[in-house]
Amino acid sequence: MTLAAAFLAFSVPPYLTFDPSLSRLKPPEGNDLYYPLLVAHVLFGAVAMVTACFQIWPSFRASHPRGHRITGRIYVFAGVLPAGVLGLYIGWHTAGGPSVRVANLVGSALWLVVTVMALRLARRRRYDDHRRWMSRSFALSMSIVLSRVVNTVATIVLMPQLDTTFKGSLELLQQSAASIGVWLSPLLLLLFTDWMLERRKPRRTSLSTTAGDSR
Repeated sequence: MTLAAAFLAFSVPPYLTFDPSLSRLKPPEGNDLYYPLLVAHVLFGAVAMVTACFQIWPSFRASHPRGHRITGRIYVFAGVLPAGVLGLYIGWHTAGGPSVRVANLVGSALWLVVTVMALRLARRRRYDDHRRWMSRSFALSMSIVLSRVVNTVATIVLMPQLDTTFKGSLELLQQSAASIGVWLSPLLLLLFTDWMLERRKPRRTSLSTTAGDSR
């Protein structure tokens, strides 16, 4: 939660000015729709990140079940759904090159699908499965934070190749680093999430074996 708060405190304020010159993503020339939709995407994404933290907070879920349901609805309907749909538009119009474009489109679509799956399972009262899918949704919500870290590390690692591999093009190097960040971050977080989910599963096989031996 602290990491998410720090990220939002750094990333969101420039967009609250509604000044395109302060945007961290350069709007495409001649596209007047891009910046307003980018601002909306950032704000809805911020809602998703904040409410996601409450969704996976075990003590909050146990002590305040009604609050958990309310923040869950906010997370889905005022966070992920609008942010994900807008992310498809923003991703398509990225200046980061084709690899980043595809990664953004796949990431936004996956975010939407995973979250809708979690919502459907909650409505069917399949709460264990709901928590598993919500954990994956949380991972995708936070992947943007990790992508910034990976992007920075990738830029540092690739910098010695600026004059060789990238022929002196800093823009091409930055696009390559961004591509590594947007592909690797959600993959790592989803793998880590599923690993944690598998670890928490009860060992039915072991229990059955133990019970059989005791007979």
